[in-house]
Amino acid sequence: MRYYIIAGEASGDLHGSNLMKGIYKEDSQVEIRFWGGDLMQQTGGTLVKHYRDLSFMGFLEVVLNLKTILNNIKICKADILSFKPDAIIFIDYPGFNMRIAKWSKKLGIRNHYYISPQIWAWKENRIKAIKSDVDKMYVILPFEKDFYEKKHNFPVEFVGHPLIDAINNRQKTDANQFKKENNLDERPIIALLPGSRKQEIEKMLSEMLSVVKDFPDYQFVIAGAPSQEYSFYEQFLTNDQVHFISNKTYDLLSVSYAALVTSGTATLETALFKVPEVVLYKGSWASYQIAKRIVTLKYISLVNLIMDKEVVTELIQDNCNTKMIKAELEKILNTSYRKSLLENYTLLEQKLGGAGASDKTARLIVGDTLQRGK
Repeated sequence: MRYYIIAGEASGDLHGSNLMKGIYKEDSQVEIRFWGGDLMQQTGGTLVKHYRDLSFMGFLEVVLNLKTILNNIKICKADILSFKPDAIIFIDYPGFNMRIAKWSKKLGIRNHYYISPQIWAWKENRIKAIKSDVDKMYVILPFEKDFYEKKHNFPVEFVGHPLIDAINNRQKTDANQFKKENNLDERPIIALLPGSRKQEIEKMLSEMLSVVKDFPDYQFVIAGAPSQEYSFYEQFLTNDQVHFISNKTYDLLSVSYAALVTSGTATLETALFKVPEVVLYKGSWASYQIAKRIVTLKYISLVNLIMDKEVVTELIQDNCNTKMIKAELEKILNTSYRKSLLENYTLLEQKLGGAGASDKTARLIVGDTLQRGK
């Protein structure tokens, strides 16, 4: 069987790689072509285009890069026609993936969607396209099943969250060895997770680093995204208290005492590593004004959305400033506050379901494909 997988971001690369491992378990002779990243490439198959060439942050940035996006869609369609897959697997990344799904459905290709677009946050009218163009949807957040089935009468599979497997199955990091290998001292670590896109990193790191001088008893470590070169981060390494580690985010989180995290999947990863965090987000003025008018959610972090209450503090746009970041970071360094937060993290993990999301999804997709191939 042949599968074509499209993942357009770092988190999609992680989940795509684990899904591919599950697919290979089910069918060792399978052929896979994909849009993704280094993790998927290490797993097997053929990389068509890296996600670093696909990601644009915010509404305005998408408009400015529309020509590139449309050209990527053209390239993707041509490659799918050449490969002739038995099924396409879309991983999040809806702006791009839903366009391809609409086109591929007309060709009679089976469309599987793993990790739902966040239509419960905005663009809920995408449900019409999903009902029309997606054959099978696999959701990873517990509230998504009710959203699709009860509100929109569209059956989906809740498979649990793949981050649980990604974190539980990794080799344990030795804190002393990690610090030694990365030239860190003995002070507790505050991890800085500024995101994976250049525009995002530039904006968020300037805010995160503005509080460094106020916490001399801690060392700050920037989690470098695998999609960015070290030379890009050098401009931020002007203080001996600030260190940089590339492509080792999970190792870093496993030994960190606290974290400042840009809104996104990293907020959930940080919580599952049981690291107290403050969630930050600051976009361009234009993008924020647009988002404010169309996103109706109470929270921006996955932690708070899943728990349906404010477990972690969110500092958004104007509130994302030195004074507020300092105050909230001081709070999560406080022992009594940390205890309550960590208790909520345990409840969060329970809500996400058990282990095995990637393998379960792989079995369902391969089973469906084989059944239709008979």
